[in-house]
Order: sequence, then structure tokens, then C-alpha cells
Amino acid sequence: MTQREMVLQRLDELGISYELDEHPAVFTIEEMKRLGIDQKGEVCKNLFLRDAKGKRHFLVTVPGECRVDLAALQQQLGSTRLSFASAERLSRYLGLHQGEVTPLGILNDQERAVEVVFDRCLERYPRLGVHPNDNTATVWLTFSEIRRVVEANGNRITMVDLQEKEPV
Repeated sequence: MTQREMVLQRLDELGISYELDEHPAVFTIEEMKRLGIDQKGEVCKNLFLRDAKGKRHFLVTVPGECRVDLAALQQQLGSTRLSFASAERLSRYLGLHQGEVTPLGILNDQERAVEVVFDRCLERYPRLGVHPNDNTATVWLTFSEIRRVVEANGNRITMVDLQEKEPV
């Protein structure tokens, strides 16, 4: 079973309706915009971070245009200095590769070691686009549905305020 099939099966098991769009592999928000993927809703930006000692790992999901101030995020999480986790850590903890990071990656985190961090403003968007653990497709869900997947997996969730402006 592919990563994508596993994600879609889990969404079906949870009774979550979704829309799936297939597209060429994309690695950035800019590439998604060029393909017009962002026309259906807000495409999420996802960061996989670690603390200074590599003891805590964070999967951070924000609106696509949001610039993340790591120092401000570190304060809100009560963490030591944050930095991007290596490709090896991304593979070990979430079973993903660069360009595939998504909150649905926690389905691969059987140890529930990764803390999921959502920008609170995501609740305002009617539809969010995230990869189904595969960057050749985008799944459209509501914030509450994404949160439900994370909760069902048992990962810790933290809501933060990373931007002050209203969504466009």
C-alpha cells in the first residue's frame, strides 16, 4: 500500500470526506501556485523542526503565505532554540521526504513522538490543502478534520498565534 493509499484509507475509516487533486510533484508553495492548486482553498505550509538537543520534534502547519518567526514560535512552545530537522530525522519520525511534509505524516508516527503545532488562524479557512504523504497530490479538508486525524493518532497538539493579519 502506498503512503497516499494509507492516508486515504485512514480518512475513510474516520468518516472524513475529502477531495483529492493529483498534480505533478511540487516542493514549494510557489510551485503549487504556479499550477493553480491554491485556487480551491488555502494551501498549508508545513515545517518539521527540532529543539536544540534533538529531544523534541515539531510538525508545524501554517497558512501558505505565513512567515514563521522561529524565535517567537520557540517562546510559545516553551522550547530551546528551534531549527529545521534533517532529512534523516524526517524519514525516521514521519516516514516522509523533503517536499512531502504534511500534518497527515503523523499517521507514520506510531511512537507519537512528534508534537503537532497549528497556527490558530487555520481555523478561519473553509478548506485547507495538504499532501496525502505524497507531493503529487493535494487533499482538501477542513481544519477540524485535519485536527481529528491528529487526535485519533494520539499526537500532542499545540495551537499557536503566528500571524496577526486576517486571511485574504
